[in-house]
Amino acid sequence: MKSGIDIEVREVGMRDGLQIIPTFFATEGKKAWIEAEAAAGVPEIEVCSFVPPKVSAQFVDHAEIIPVALAQPGLEVSALVPNLKGAERGFQMGVHKMNFVLSASESHNMANVRCTTDESLERLRQIMELRDSSPENKKVRIGSGISTALGCTIEGRVEPKQVYRIAEAMLAMGVDEIAVADTVGYANPNLVREVFTEMMKICGDVPVASHFHDTRGLGLANVLAALETGCRRFDASLAGLGGCPFAPGATGNVVMDDMVFLFESMGLKTGVDLEKLVAVRQIIADNLPEESLHGGVAQAGLPKGYRPASAMMQAAE
Repeated sequence: MKSGIDIEVREVGMRDGLQIIPTFFATEGKKAWIEAEAAAGVPEIEVCSFVPPKVSAQFVDHAEIIPVALAQPGLEVSALVPNLKGAERGFQMGVHKMNFVLSASESHNMANVRCTTDESLERLRQIMELRDSSPENKKVRIGSGISTALGCTIEGRVEPKQVYRIAEAMLAMGVDEIAVADTVGYANPNLVREVFTEMMKICGDVPVASHFHDTRGLGLANVLAALETGCRRFDASLAGLGGCPFAPGATGNVVMDDMVFLFESMGLKTGVDLEKLVAVRQIIADNLPEESLHGGVAQAGLPKGYRPASAMMQAAE
């Protein structure tokens, strides 16, 4: 995590948000989004997924997008990789971090990537071996996400012990971070506290991140519950873009702009200029005019007398 901040917020809308939207987001629009959000102070953006066009055509322009992202000062550029072939492309493109995701729910994993959870762990092992095979590859961080860790639309409840088993296997391979994902929005704060408390113990010095969806309106409540356990890395999506193809009717990820407001108003520094961040929403609106954009701060504005923690930090310096 960058020095001088308390919380690391990471933009996943460009990948998780766009992957299920049929309207192609123009390449120049993506470039503008990256540049503007990096300028607003967001420290990490997941810019694409290395999947075949038949899976999602949103990322066919990744060879044009990634160099623009890599040119942004201080921005960590990440991408999702589904398998070894995707990881090979990630190493070629020079991204700083690659995220590999599998589901704690066997049924969801089969529906999503057509293999068992243990077979997905084997794919991760192959990626880790490739990462460790050369000094150049070792510069790339590998984040591993546990999807449906807090519930599944197919199976319902997911046993926490399954999540912990997967995390221990990932740690044994040497991953650099583990993200716990409420992919379909089943979680509640009590469950989040239970699972994240144990995950913080299991992972030790390896960072634990969160990835919440706001499917049933509990996204920010679950963010706070994870914060209480010591989690300091949070995924979110500008304007709440996103969803899951296996969660019909679901809304998207936690709204990035609302989450930044939550942290900054609590005195927790994110390093993000909220007014600049909210302005980036216009780029999304211009490129996806038929998509619903979510967010309370964008609709109601900032409250009178609002003083963000990051601004106070800069004033003190």
